[in-house]
Amino acid sequence: MAKVPALYGLMAEFETPEQLLEAAQRSRDDGYRRMDAYSPFAVEGLPEIVVSSHDKVPLAGIVLCGGLTGTLTGLVLQWYPNVVGYPLNIGGKPYFSWPSFIPIMFELTILFSALSAVFGMIILNDLPQPYHPVFNAPRFDLASRDRFFLCIETRDPKFDIDRTKDFLIGLDPVDVTEVES
Repeated sequence: MAKVPALYGLMAEFETPEQLLEAAQRSRDDGYRRMDAYSPFAVEGLPEIVVSSHDKVPLAGIVLCGGLTGTLTGLVLQWYPNVVGYPLNIGGKPYFSWPSFIPIMFELTILFSALSAVFGMIILNDLPQPYHPVFNAPRFDLASRDRFFLCIETRDPKFDIDRTKDFLIGLDPVDVTEVES
């Protein structure tokens, strides 16, 4: 039995960047939030319309957790050997002399923050992703030459294949195609 490919979204093709910008704005105004635009060059104003439609990215929280983990790791890695494992009385100083631990704690905070930022970005961007469903669109190779595309994804809460297709056709595109996963 043949497997029916799942639908990723609907893609509209436009001839000019102005048409793409207007279509993205109208899509946003109509309530679509899960959409992406593709063009051969940067279109001024387009990122504000499309990128703001994506979910807020929790990267700052991930970096904060990584930094706090680094700080605590630095503290524990110095506290355990100096206080519990092998305490030495050096000049009558207390075993837990935390000001001397600050440089290592600082360095591990920076290290863990940077690593969590890099790996968090990779995971949140679904990388590595050598394949993307929009490559299945028949004329998508023109996105790197002279055409502009707007794709509304099926995971958009407002997505209904018939209504969304009628909406995209109402934007006066060159073509509207279904993008399979």
